Amino acid sequence: MARPLSRRTVLTSGLILGSAGLLMSSAACTPEPKPEKLTVAGGESGGFYLEFATLLAGLLQREGVAETAEPLVTGGSLENIRRVMSGEATFAVALADTAALPAPGPAAPGPSPAATGATLAAAGTAPAGTSLVALGKVYENYVHCIVRADSGIGTFADLAGKVVGVGEAGSGTSLTAPRIIASAVLEPAPQQVNLGLNQGLSALRGGSIDALFWSGGVPTAAIAATASVLGVRLLDLSLHIAALRTEHGDYYDRVLIPAGTYGDAPAIWTVGVANLLLCRSDLPDSLARRTVRLLVERAQDLIPTSSTGVQFLSPETLINTAGVPLHPAAAAAYRSLHG
Repeated sequence: MARPLSRRTVLTSGLILGSAGLLMSSAACTPEPKPEKLTVAGGESGGFYLEFATLLAGLLQREGVAETAEPLVTGGSLENIRRVMSGEATFAVALADTAALPAPGPAAPGPSPAATGATLAAAGTAPAGTSLVALGKVYENYVHCIVRADSGIGTFADLAGKVVGVGEAGSGTSLTAPRIIASAVLEPAPQQVNLGLNQGLSALRGGSIDALFWSGGVPTAAIAATASVLGVRLLDLSLHIAALRTEHGDYYDRVLIPAGTYGDAPAIWTVGVANLLLCRSDLPDSLARRTVRLLVERAQDLIPTSSTGVQFLSPETLINTAGVPLHPAAAAAYRSLHG
């Protein structure tokens, strides 16, 4: 897979082609209905999900799509999907592998992390006939496996028998990380504990865990801050992509975290997962169209300033939603874009 695009490259990659009237034909002569309030379910403080959700909410409000719009601090993908399906949030950012989880079947004794995630994702109550749909792929997500530089851990195999943070319960990381660990078949198996980004980094600094998984953009601000005071190293996860794709589907790609992203840490190949902007299928068509228009025409306002390496909001990638269906009005808007 190609190296991640720089922020400068993304902003000059043709996203402005919508600025000459893209989707204007869909606007009625009379003002479209304006919701009083929109919410965007994001993620943890210091993470890329919340940064993106904050930028999108601000743009939705400034552009008059709603009277007010605000981001929601959450545990991550699984919680975000639950909030959208229950009506607590209008939009959600979530990992594609998490969004593709089927509704859970009957409970089984001793649920695995993945089964717990499926139950959590489907826990939202939505009107009959509604489903989870996408408005677009908004960026590439990078799975980080972080260790202390002085830990003596050099490869993923060295995590055998170690204590590993696998993301906060309710996060997409808590689904993806156990899948990666299972694919590696480590003996003895690592001890997995649910820790989110900030708690996990604190535990890594304190030595109560040996490694921390995190899924996010590059760089993730909280990891960069930790790297500035504590040497960190990232482990290569790319060897497990083939097993992940065989077992769980084609949601996983080989992506590069560049050298120098986190202090002195060298470049490392890892697992990439598409991050999607999601909503319910009963989202009003006019709101879906206007949001897509912002994703295309105002991409430069939706890239966090800390971003250096996300494949983000290009016309080619927005529609690549990894098998999660597009909202019908969003699909029509993209067809207008591509002719």
